[in-house]
Amino acid sequence: MMLDYHSLLLALGVSAACLMVTLFGTWFSRRTDSFLLTLVVALCLIVSGIFSYSSYTMETGLLRVSVAYTFLMAGFSTTYAASVQFRIGNKPWRLAVTLSVVSAILGLPLFAVGVDGLGLIAMNIGAAMLLIGTAWQYWLARQEAPGPLCGMAILYNLSGLSFALCAVVLIDGAQWVLGRAPDNWAENLNIGVCIAGMTGIGSLSLALHQWRMAAHHRREAMTDALTGLLNRRALFEQHGSRILNSSTAVIVFDIDRFKSINDQHGHAAGDMMLKIFAEELANGTPAPNTVARLGGEEFAMILHNVLPGRAERIANEISRRFAAREIPMGETVLRCTVSAGVAVGATGGQPFETVLGLADNALYEAKRAGRNRVEVAGYLRSVDVGDTRSSA
Repeated sequence: MMLDYHSLLLALGVSAACLMVTLFGTWFSRRTDSFLLTLVVALCLIVSGIFSYSSYTMETGLLRVSVAYTFLMAGFSTTYAASVQFRIGNKPWRLAVTLSVVSAILGLPLFAVGVDGLGLIAMNIGAAMLLIGTAWQYWLARQEAPGPLCGMAILYNLSGLSFALCAVVLIDGAQWVLGRAPDNWAENLNIGVCIAGMTGIGSLSLALHQWRMAAHHRREAMTDALTGLLNRRALFEQHGSRILNSSTAVIVFDIDRFKSINDQHGHAAGDMMLKIFAEELANGTPAPNTVARLGGEEFAMILHNVLPGRAERIANEISRRFAAREIPMGETVLRCTVSAGVAVGATGGQPFETVLGLADNALYEAKRAGRNRVEVAGYLRSVDVGDTRSSA
Protein backbone atom coordinates (compact mmCIF):
# COMPACT_ATOMS: atom_id res chain seq x y z
CA MET A 1 0.00 0.00 0.00
CA MET A 2 1.49 3.33 -1.08
CA LEU A 3 1.93 6.12 1.41
CA ASP A 4 -0.23 9.19 0.99
CA TYR A 5 1.16 12.72 0.60
CA HIS A 6 0.75 13.54 4.31
CA SER A 7 2.66 10.41 5.34
CA LEU A 8 5.43 11.22 2.86
CA LEU A 9 5.73 14.68 4.36
CA LEU A 10 6.06 13.20 7.83
CA ALA A 11 8.70 10.78 6.55
CA LEU A 12 10.62 13.70 5.06
CA GLY A 13 10.36 15.62 8.33
CA VAL A 14 11.62 12.67 10.40
CA SER A 15 14.48 12.11 7.93
CA ALA A 16 15.49 15.76 8.15
CA ALA A 17 15.29 15.68 11.96
CA CYS A 18 17.53 12.60 12.14
CA LEU A 19 20.03 14.26 9.81
CA MET A 20 19.93 17.40 11.97
CA VAL A 21 20.81 15.40 15.09
CA THR A 22 23.60 13.55 13.25
CA LEU A 23 25.18 16.72 11.91
CA PHE A 24 24.95 18.39 15.31
CA GLY A 25 26.70 15.43 16.95
CA THR A 26 29.40 15.51 14.27
CA TRP A 27 29.96 19.24 14.75
CA PHE A 28 29.84 19.04 18.55
CA SER A 29 32.43 16.24 18.75
CA ARG A 30 35.03 18.39 16.99
CA ARG A 31 33.99 21.97 16.33
CA THR A 32 36.13 22.71 13.31
CA ASP A 33 33.62 22.96 10.45
CA SER A 34 31.24 25.71 11.55
CA PHE A 35 29.24 25.35 8.32
CA LEU A 36 27.87 22.11 9.81
CA LEU A 37 26.34 24.08 12.69
CA THR A 38 24.77 26.46 10.17
CA LEU A 39 23.29 23.43 8.37
CA VAL A 40 21.91 22.20 11.69
CA VAL A 41 20.10 25.53 12.17
CA ALA A 42 18.84 25.35 8.56
CA LEU A 43 17.51 21.82 9.09
CA CYS A 44 15.81 22.86 12.33
CA LEU A 45 13.94 25.57 10.40
CA ILE A 46 13.14 23.21 7.52
CA VAL A 47 11.84 20.50 9.88
CA SER A 48 9.59 23.08 11.54
CA GLY A 49 8.38 24.15 8.09
CA ILE A 50 7.73 20.56 6.98
CA PHE A 51 5.63 19.74 10.03
CA SER A 52 3.76 23.05 9.72
CA TYR A 53 3.04 22.31 6.05
CA SER A 54 2.01 18.76 6.99
CA SER A 55 -0.53 20.28 9.40
CA TYR A 56 -1.75 22.52 6.58
CA THR A 57 -2.39 19.49 4.33
CA MET A 58 -4.71 18.07 7.00
CA GLU A 59 -6.48 21.28 7.97
CA THR A 60 -6.38 24.31 5.72
CA GLY A 61 -5.83 27.83 6.92
CA LEU A 62 -3.88 30.88 5.78
CA LEU A 63 -2.07 31.08 9.12
CA ARG A 64 -0.81 27.51 8.84
CA VAL A 65 0.50 27.94 5.30
CA SER A 66 2.05 31.31 6.21
CA VAL A 67 3.92 29.74 9.13
CA ALA A 68 5.09 26.87 6.92
CA TYR A 69 6.24 29.31 4.24
CA THR A 70 8.19 31.40 6.78
CA PHE A 71 10.02 28.42 8.28
CA LEU A 72 10.78 26.77 4.94
CA MET A 73 12.12 29.89 3.26
CA ALA A 74 14.20 30.74 6.34
CA GLY A 75 15.57 27.18 6.25
CA PHE A 76 16.46 27.31 2.55
CA SER A 77 18.00 30.77 3.03
CA THR A 78 20.18 29.44 5.85
CA THR A 79 21.14 26.43 3.73
CA TYR A 80 22.38 28.79 1.02
CA ALA A 81 24.23 30.88 3.63
CA ALA A 82 25.93 27.69 4.88
CA SER A 83 27.22 26.95 1.38
CA VAL A 84 28.63 30.48 1.07
CA GLN A 85 30.21 30.08 4.51
CA PHE A 86 31.79 26.82 3.39
CA ARG A 87 33.26 28.34 0.23
CA ILE A 88 34.60 31.68 1.49
CA GLY A 89 34.47 31.43 5.28
CA ASN A 90 32.18 34.41 5.96
CA LYS A 91 29.86 34.37 8.94
CA PRO A 92 26.48 33.23 7.58
CA TRP A 93 23.90 34.83 9.81
CA ARG A 94 23.56 38.25 8.22
CA LEU A 95 23.09 36.69 4.78
CA ALA A 96 20.62 34.12 6.13
CA VAL A 97 18.53 36.75 7.92
CA THR A 98 18.56 39.08 4.90
CA LEU A 99 17.36 36.38 2.51
CA SER A 100 14.73 35.20 5.01
CA VAL A 101 13.35 38.71 5.44
CA VAL A 102 13.29 39.35 1.68
CA SER A 103 11.45 36.09 1.03
CA ALA A 104 8.94 36.88 3.80
CA ILE A 105 8.29 40.34 2.34
CA LEU A 106 7.73 38.86 -1.13
CA GLY A 107 5.55 35.91 -0.12
CA LEU A 108 3.56 36.55 3.04
CA PRO A 109 1.45 39.40 1.60
CA LEU A 110 0.19 36.99 -1.07
CA PHE A 111 -1.18 34.65 1.59
CA ALA A 112 -2.57 37.59 3.55
CA VAL A 113 -4.72 38.73 0.61
CA GLY A 114 -5.97 35.19 -0.09
CA VAL A 115 -4.02 34.27 -3.24
CA ASP A 116 -2.41 31.25 -1.56
CA GLY A 117 -1.71 29.52 -4.87
CA LEU A 118 0.38 32.47 -5.97
CA GLY A 119 2.11 32.39 -2.58
CA LEU A 120 2.98 28.71 -3.04
CA ILE A 121 4.30 29.47 -6.52
CA ALA A 122 6.54 32.14 -4.98
CA MET A 123 7.68 29.64 -2.33
CA ASN A 124 8.56 27.00 -4.91
CA ILE A 125 10.40 29.46 -7.13
CA GLY A 126 12.28 30.92 -4.15
CA ALA A 127 13.21 27.45 -2.86
CA ALA A 128 14.39 26.44 -6.34
CA MET A 129 16.59 29.52 -6.66
CA LEU A 130 18.13 29.07 -3.20
CA LEU A 131 18.79 25.36 -3.70
CA ILE A 132 20.30 25.84 -7.15
CA GLY A 133 22.36 28.71 -5.74
CA THR A 134 23.53 26.37 -2.97
CA ALA A 135 24.54 23.81 -5.61
CA TRP A 136 26.51 26.50 -7.45
CA GLN A 137 28.44 27.45 -4.29
CA TYR A 138 29.50 23.85 -3.67
CA TRP A 139 30.36 23.44 -7.35
CA LEU A 140 32.67 26.48 -7.19
CA ALA A 141 34.44 24.91 -4.21
CA ARG A 142 34.67 21.44 -5.78
CA GLN A 143 38.48 21.39 -6.05
CA GLU A 144 38.77 20.97 -2.29
CA ALA A 145 36.95 17.62 -2.30
CA PRO A 146 35.72 16.77 -5.83
CA GLY A 147 33.72 13.65 -4.94
CA PRO A 148 31.53 14.89 -2.07
CA LEU A 149 31.14 18.43 -3.41
CA CYS A 150 30.16 17.41 -6.95
CA GLY A 151 27.67 14.93 -5.48
CA MET A 152 26.17 17.60 -3.24
CA ALA A 153 25.93 20.04 -6.14
CA ILE A 154 24.02 17.46 -8.21
CA LEU A 155 21.59 16.62 -5.40
CA TYR A 156 20.91 20.26 -4.53
CA ASN A 157 20.28 20.97 -8.22
CA LEU A 158 17.83 18.08 -8.51
CA SER A 159 15.99 19.20 -5.38
CA GLY A 160 15.82 22.76 -6.70
CA LEU A 161 14.49 21.59 -10.07
CA SER A 162 11.77 19.54 -8.35
CA PHE A 163 10.57 22.71 -6.57
CA ALA A 164 10.67 24.60 -9.86
CA LEU A 165 8.53 21.87 -11.45
CA CYS A 166 5.91 22.32 -8.71
CA ALA A 167 5.73 26.03 -9.57
CA VAL A 168 5.43 25.27 -13.29
CA VAL A 169 2.47 22.91 -12.72
CA LEU A 170 0.62 25.51 -10.62
CA ILE A 171 1.31 28.25 -13.17
CA ASP A 172 0.24 26.00 -16.05
CA GLY A 173 -3.05 25.35 -14.31
CA ALA A 174 -3.51 29.04 -13.41
CA GLN A 175 -4.03 27.97 -9.81
CA TRP A 176 -3.71 31.37 -8.19
CA VAL A 177 -6.20 30.61 -5.42
CA LEU A 178 -6.34 27.11 -3.92
CA GLY A 179 -7.75 27.20 -0.39
CA ARG A 180 -5.88 23.93 0.30
CA ALA A 181 -2.54 22.27 -0.23
CA PRO A 182 -1.84 21.47 -3.91
CA ASP A 183 -2.22 17.82 -4.91
CA ASN A 184 -0.55 16.82 -8.17
CA TRP A 185 2.16 14.56 -9.57
CA ALA A 186 4.83 17.27 -9.28
CA GLU A 187 4.26 17.58 -5.52
CA ASN A 188 4.65 13.81 -5.09
CA LEU A 189 7.80 13.82 -7.22
CA ASN A 190 9.15 16.73 -5.16
CA ILE A 191 8.68 14.79 -1.91
CA GLY A 192 10.43 11.72 -3.34
CA VAL A 193 13.35 13.75 -4.68
CA CYS A 194 13.69 15.61 -1.38
CA ILE A 195 13.73 12.41 0.69
CA ALA A 196 16.40 10.88 -1.56
CA GLY A 197 18.29 14.17 -1.74
CA MET A 198 18.17 14.63 2.04
CA THR A 199 19.70 11.19 2.57
CA GLY A 200 22.39 11.70 -0.05
CA ILE A 201 23.27 15.24 1.01
CA GLY A 202 23.54 14.12 4.63
CA SER A 203 25.91 11.29 3.77
CA LEU A 204 28.00 13.52 1.54
CA SER A 205 28.12 16.27 4.19
CA LEU A 206 29.54 13.78 6.67
CA ALA A 207 32.01 12.52 4.04
CA LEU A 208 33.01 16.11 3.34
CA HIS A 209 33.61 16.71 7.04
CA GLN A 210 35.85 13.64 7.22
CA TRP A 211 37.67 14.78 4.08
CA ARG A 212 38.32 18.17 5.64
CA MET A 213 39.46 16.61 8.90
CA ALA A 214 41.96 14.39 7.06
CA ALA A 215 43.27 17.41 5.15
CA HIS A 216 43.54 19.34 8.42
CA HIS A 217 45.56 16.55 10.05
CA ARG A 218 47.79 16.37 7.00
CA ARG A 219 48.43 20.13 7.12
CA GLU A 220 49.27 19.84 10.82
CA ALA A 221 51.70 17.01 10.09
CA MET A 222 53.40 19.10 7.39
CA THR A 223 53.51 22.42 9.25
CA ASP A 224 55.92 23.64 11.89
CA ALA A 225 53.75 24.41 14.90
CA LEU A 226 55.82 27.36 16.16
CA THR A 227 56.40 29.35 12.97
CA GLY A 228 53.59 28.17 10.67
CA LEU A 229 56.13 27.37 7.93
CA LEU A 230 56.49 24.01 6.25
CA ASN A 231 58.49 21.53 8.31
CA ARG A 232 61.39 19.33 7.18
CA ARG A 233 59.07 16.45 6.31
CA ALA A 234 56.95 18.66 4.06
CA LEU A 235 60.02 20.13 2.37
CA PHE A 236 61.36 16.70 1.46
CA GLU A 237 57.95 15.45 0.38
CA GLN A 238 57.61 18.37 -2.03
CA HIS A 239 61.20 18.56 -3.28
CA GLY A 240 63.04 15.44 -2.14
CA SER A 241 62.72 13.62 -5.47
CA ARG A 242 63.29 16.68 -7.66
CA ILE A 243 66.25 17.35 -9.90
CA LEU A 244 67.31 21.00 -9.69
CA ASN A 245 68.76 22.83 -12.67
CA SER A 246 70.76 26.04 -12.76
CA SER A 247 67.65 28.23 -12.43
CA THR A 248 66.76 26.82 -8.99
CA ALA A 249 68.59 27.81 -5.82
CA VAL A 250 68.55 26.56 -2.24
CA ILE A 251 69.37 28.88 0.66
CA VAL A 252 69.94 27.59 4.19
CA PHE A 253 69.79 30.11 7.06
CA ASP A 254 70.92 29.64 10.66
CA ILE A 255 70.38 32.17 13.46
CA ASP A 256 73.73 33.13 14.96
CA ARG A 257 74.43 32.31 18.61
CA PHE A 258 70.88 31.11 19.14
CA LYS A 259 71.83 28.94 22.11
CA SER A 260 73.11 31.96 24.01
CA ILE A 261 69.76 33.72 23.46
CA ASN A 262 67.95 30.77 25.04
CA ASP A 263 70.48 30.55 27.88
CA GLN A 264 70.49 34.27 28.72
CA HIS A 265 66.86 35.27 28.03
CA GLY A 266 64.90 32.02 28.21
CA HIS A 267 63.13 29.85 25.67
CA ALA A 268 60.29 32.34 25.24
CA ALA A 269 62.78 34.83 23.81
CA GLY A 270 64.21 32.13 21.57
CA ASP A 271 60.75 31.20 20.31
CA MET A 272 59.97 34.84 19.58
CA MET A 273 63.23 35.15 17.65
CA LEU A 274 62.36 32.10 15.55
CA LYS A 275 58.89 33.45 14.77
CA ILE A 276 60.22 36.88 13.81
CA PHE A 277 62.80 35.39 11.48
CA ALA A 278 60.13 33.12 9.96
CA GLU A 279 58.08 36.26 9.22
CA GLU A 280 61.10 37.82 7.51
CA LEU A 281 61.52 34.72 5.37
CA ALA A 282 57.85 34.54 4.44
CA ASN A 283 57.70 38.25 3.59
CA GLY A 284 60.96 38.18 1.68
CA THR A 285 60.15 35.20 -0.50
CA PRO A 286 58.13 35.83 -3.67
CA ALA A 287 55.54 33.18 -4.62
CA PRO A 288 55.58 30.37 -5.66
CA ASN A 289 58.86 29.73 -3.83
CA THR A 290 59.12 27.56 -0.73
CA VAL A 291 60.15 28.38 2.84
CA ALA A 292 60.57 25.75 5.58
CA ARG A 293 61.98 25.29 9.03
CA LEU A 294 64.47 22.42 8.94
CA GLY A 295 64.67 22.18 12.72
CA GLY A 296 66.06 24.15 15.63
CA GLU A 297 67.22 27.53 14.37
CA GLU A 298 67.83 26.36 10.80
CA PHE A 299 65.60 27.34 7.87
CA ALA A 300 65.59 26.61 4.15
CA MET A 301 64.34 28.55 1.13
CA ILE A 302 63.84 27.18 -2.39
CA LEU A 303 63.89 29.78 -5.18
CA HIS A 304 62.68 28.93 -8.68
CA ASN A 305 63.53 30.66 -11.95
CA VAL A 306 66.30 32.84 -10.49
CA LEU A 307 69.05 34.50 -12.49
CA PRO A 308 72.70 34.11 -11.41
CA GLY A 309 73.35 36.13 -8.26
CA ARG A 310 69.67 36.70 -7.48
CA ALA A 311 69.53 34.08 -4.69
CA GLU A 312 72.59 35.62 -3.05
CA ARG A 313 71.02 39.08 -3.16
CA ILE A 314 67.76 37.78 -1.64
CA ALA A 315 69.74 36.07 1.17
CA ASN A 316 71.57 39.33 1.86
CA GLU A 317 68.38 41.39 1.89
CA ILE A 318 66.70 39.04 4.37
CA SER A 319 69.81 38.88 6.56
CA ARG A 320 70.15 42.67 6.68
CA ARG A 321 66.47 43.24 7.48
CA PHE A 322 66.62 40.74 10.31
CA ALA A 323 69.85 42.21 11.70
CA ALA A 324 68.17 45.64 11.77
CA ARG A 325 65.19 44.40 13.83
CA GLU A 326 65.04 45.52 17.45
CA ILE A 327 63.11 42.97 19.47
CA PRO A 328 61.90 44.15 22.90
CA MET A 329 62.12 41.47 25.55
CA GLY A 330 61.08 42.90 28.90
CA GLU A 331 63.50 45.70 29.72
CA THR A 332 66.00 44.43 27.14
CA VAL A 333 66.11 45.05 23.40
CA LEU A 334 67.53 42.10 21.48
CA ARG A 335 69.19 42.17 18.10
CA CYS A 336 70.37 39.12 16.27
CA THR A 337 72.01 38.09 12.99
CA VAL A 338 71.89 35.09 10.68
CA SER A 339 74.35 33.29 8.49
CA ALA A 340 73.35 31.77 5.15
CA GLY A 341 74.62 29.31 2.60
CA VAL A 342 73.52 29.42 -1.04
CA ALA A 343 73.72 26.65 -3.63
CA VAL A 344 72.39 26.49 -7.19
CA GLY A 345 71.48 23.38 -9.17
CA ALA A 346 73.71 22.26 -12.03
CA THR A 347 73.05 22.89 -15.71
CA GLY A 348 72.53 19.18 -16.26
CA GLY A 349 70.52 18.84 -13.05
CA GLN A 350 71.36 17.77 -9.51
CA PRO A 351 69.26 15.96 -6.88
CA PHE A 352 67.63 18.20 -4.33
CA GLU A 353 69.47 16.57 -1.42
CA THR A 354 72.81 17.22 -3.13
CA VAL A 355 72.04 20.93 -3.60
CA LEU A 356 70.72 21.18 -0.04
CA GLY A 357 73.94 19.57 1.21
CA LEU A 358 76.03 22.08 -0.77
CA ALA A 359 74.03 24.96 0.73
CA ASP A 360 74.50 23.48 4.21
CA ASN A 361 78.27 23.23 3.62
CA ALA A 362 78.31 26.86 2.47
CA LEU A 363 76.43 27.79 5.66
CA TYR A 364 79.12 26.02 7.71
CA GLU A 365 81.78 28.05 5.88
CA ALA A 366 79.88 31.26 6.69
CA LYS A 367 79.76 30.27 10.37
CA ARG A 368 83.45 29.41 10.41
CA ALA A 369 84.32 32.70 8.70
CA GLY A 370 82.79 34.74 11.50
CA ARG A 371 78.96 34.52 11.13
CA ASN A 372 76.59 37.27 9.92
CA ARG A 373 77.48 36.57 6.31
CA VAL A 374 76.30 34.81 3.15
CA GLU A 375 78.43 32.13 1.53
CA VAL A 376 77.85 30.79 -1.99
CA ALA A 377 78.66 27.14 -2.71
CA GLY A 378 80.81 26.31 -5.69
CA TYR A 379 83.16 29.25 -5.60
CA LEU A 380 82.74 30.06 -1.89
CA ARG A 381 82.72 33.82 -2.27
CA SER A 382 81.78 35.08 1.18
CA VAL A 383 79.85 38.27 1.71
CA ASP A 384 79.92 39.93 5.13
CA VAL A 385 76.37 41.13 5.72
CA GLY A 386 77.64 43.79 8.04
CA ASP A 387 79.94 45.17 5.34
CA THR A 388 78.05 47.98 3.61
CA ARG A 389 80.42 47.78 0.65
CA SER A 390 79.19 44.32 -0.37
CA SER A 391 76.54 43.94 -3.05
CA ALA A 392 72.90 44.07 -1.94
